[in-house]
Amino acid sequence: QVQLVEFGGGVVQAGGSLRLSCAAGRRTFSAYNIGWFRQAPGKEREFVAGIRWSTGSPDYVDSMKGRFTISRDSAKNSVYLQMNNLKPEDTAVYYCAVGGSLWAGPPSVAYWGQGTQVTVSS
Repeated sequence: QVQLVEFGGGVVQAGGSLRLSCAAGRRTFSAYNIGWFRQAPGKEREFVAGIRWSTGSPDYVDSMKGRFTISRDSAKNSVYLQMNNLKPEDTAVYYCAVGGSLWAGPPSVAYWGQGTQVTVSS
């Protein structure tokens, strides 16, 4: 089992930045894929970015490339999402997620974090 805790959500003006953190607590990510989803009001939960823990290889939704960066810190057993040039349409609850594969969307997720709210004002 994996327990995930997110930090770093908040309110920011358009064009600003936030850094989200996800800590695995007592567990290691080991051979899992780790990443981030988001869910805006009235929308489906969608994949944002993921990383293969064993190699550090990242993957992003095409629209996020150049603005969002995912990274890991194996010593802290944590994963991060650096979000730059935020837009109002980025407003959502962001969820850390762990699974064998994340690219297929929510059904591929084995463990979810509790979510952290990101609000981008115009």
